[in-house]
Amino acid sequence: VKTGQGNALSELAKELRPMLAELPKAKTAKIVKVLIDALAKTPNSLYLQIDMCRDCIEWCKHEKRTFLRQRVECRLAGLYEQDQKYTPAIEILERLLLEVKKLDDKLLLVDIHLLECRTHYSVKNIAKSKAALTAAKTNANAIHCPPLTQAEIDLWSGIIAAREKDYRTSFSYFYEAFEAFHASESTAKATTA
Repeated sequence: VKTGQGNALSELAKELRPMLAELPKAKTAKIVKVLIDALAKTPNSLYLQIDMCRDCIEWCKHEKRTFLRQRVECRLAGLYEQDQKYTPAIEILERLLLEVKKLDDKLLLVDIHLLECRTHYSVKNIAKSKAALTAAKTNANAIHCPPLTQAEIDLWSGIIAAREKDYRTSFSYFYEAFEAFHASESTAKATTA
């Protein structure tokens, strides 16, 4: 990662697949997540990440690893959103939403709705963005939400409130997001808030 060899990391993920098929599913999910996160730290690796996620999704379908596939698809939708390919991102998110709602995985639902909120906001569809944010808040209230996820919800609540010219509410949400990001030492996100 430090030497910027994203290709080697991507190849490592492919070489590990026979071994990953023998490991328990939870351990496999953790290893794949660590590999994708490590690749994300490599500079200029967006397209490598997209390719790695696609390959991983195909492998997950072949190995019937639904839990891992859903998380990697969510990550792929986020990468598409970063790459400004909004249509494929929205298509993945809509399909994932139907699937995950049946499983009632609230934490993944919150992540999907937040990503959907960002993507719809990027294409200037404020109504759908607001609806996705409301759904994220609803699901987050049903579970114990991690602090960074709650901060992300607060940040987007502030953005939507500012867009609607409700600056007092917006400030309150931004301040809550800033406090949470600052407490978690996520300085880049705290500066954004």
